[in-house]
Amino acid sequence: MIALDMRLQLLALLTEACKAGARWARACAQIGLSVRTVQRWQRPQACSGDLRASDQRKPCTPRNQLSEAERMAALELLNSEEFKNLPPSQIVPRLADQGRYVASESTLYRLMRQSGQLTHRRLERAPQKRSKPRALAAVKPDQIYPKSGS
Repeated sequence: MIALDMRLQLLALLTEACKAGARWARACAQIGLSVRTVQRWQRPQACSGDLRASDQRKPCTPRNQLSEAERMAALELLNSEEFKNLPPSQIVPRLADQGRYVASESTLYRLMRQSGQLTHRRLERAPQKRSKPRALAAVKPDQIYPKSGS
């Protein structure tokens, strides 16, 4: 974003260059601007600077955002005995087979991530430390395995 005073200086320089015989496109290219940008700066309403009022914007909430009660109901469903071991990608189709709709798959994933539950949901054994088997080395024949048939 170029400040208003800098814009006015650049416009004055471009106008002076064009009066001296330069073309708009070449003069704009020389300073790294497009002709369209300069044309937009020349409009009367552009003299007031940046008209975007970011501090005046109100944060809007989507109309389809889940209420707190709906969020709690969805989390309760995710943690229910029936679905506690399943990811949302399997929960949503099972609910659809039952004719129920709680939320979309992505919303359920978002709820799980926000509540810190986006981990493996299956009951699994804790990882156990494995060690390499002891290396056996034979220095003469039949030292490790006895002969068969004797």
